[in-house]
Amino acid sequence: MKKKRKILKYAGAIIVLLIVAALFFPTWTKEVKDKNSISILEQVEINGTKQQLLIRGQDQQNPIVLYVHGGPGCPETPYAAAYQDLLEKDFTVVQYDQRGSGKSYHFNEDYSDLTTDLLTEDLLELTDYLSKRFDQEKILLVGHSFGSYVAVKAAYRAPEKYSAYVGIGQASNMQESEVDIFDQTLRDAKKAGNQEDVKQLNALSKKIHHGETIVPREYVTNPVSKRAYHESGIACKGNIRPTAAKARSQIGYALLLCNGKIRRDDICTGCQALL
Repeated sequence: MKKKRKILKYAGAIIVLLIVAALFFPTWTKEVKDKNSISILEQVEINGTKQQLLIRGQDQQNPIVLYVHGGPGCPETPYAAAYQDLLEKDFTVVQYDQRGSGKSYHFNEDYSDLTTDLLTEDLLELTDYLSKRFDQEKILLVGHSFGSYVAVKAAYRAPEKYSAYVGIGQASNMQESEVDIFDQTLRDAKKAGNQEDVKQLNALSKKIHHGETIVPREYVTNPVSKRAYHESGIACKGNIRPTAAKARSQIGYALLLCNGKIRRDDICTGCQALL
């Protein structure tokens, strides 16, 4: 019994030390070795709050790629260096933890008013900060999943700040996406004879069609439903033409990367405007 208590005591002490180290000691990123390279992980004051930046590249004079992560709340700074090494040869790649996410989460801050509009304002101010810091007039903007929604809003508001826009798993009309997912999930439940799920889904039907809630993801378990979730909706569905068309006409270059098989006829009008 004493031995067990001793083990628990040491385990508890180790856990406490790890938590303290994570909170108070600086993190680091592997060095990029080149004459004019940059490889830093730091917190910078952006729009009234400190936000974590990861900046890496072999030459600081290369064009800047600003990557807006998905989620909400899924920053990629912890593992970005493992997959963006080829980009770092020709670009200075900037990853950042959005307000309230990852290292940009601060215990003493109130996030009750966190909206996509606020995240867009953060992105625009970060863009200005990077343009000034690296003396570059325009930045190449990349948005992934949820981050593509924030990025398109930024490009719409200030297209003059960006040389091009790349949307990966482009989000557009989320409500229409949810309706597609709901319809497919309900069909799967009926086909499987799962009356309990059919009952629960039907009870949510009105709210989902009115955009008041989403399909509970625990119901999206059938492989067909999963395919609907990944292919039909959240990537390319709905109408973002007003935003997309302005961003496309002002920036001049745009690229959308969508997951799965998608016919051009299935692509939203907003995405077609970008293409």
